[in-house]
Amino acid sequence: MIHAVGYDPQKRILEIAFNSGRTYQYLDVPPEVYKGLMKASSKGQYFLANIRDMYETRRMGRG
Repeated sequence: MIHAVGYDPQKRILEIAFNSGRTYQYLDVPPEVYKGLMKASSKGQYFLANIRDMYETRRMGRG
């Protein structure tokens, strides 16, 4: 599901690249949510439960 993750703590932007090739930015994400994602045994489940549909989202495109 998730290919790569990046986070800008100053801007509080979480960027996730998915295996589909699409990349999204999630805005105003607290550092604790990013840390939780990185520590999660299942990043996909954590994303679905704690990030998707919870933050303003920008689609960045493919690849």
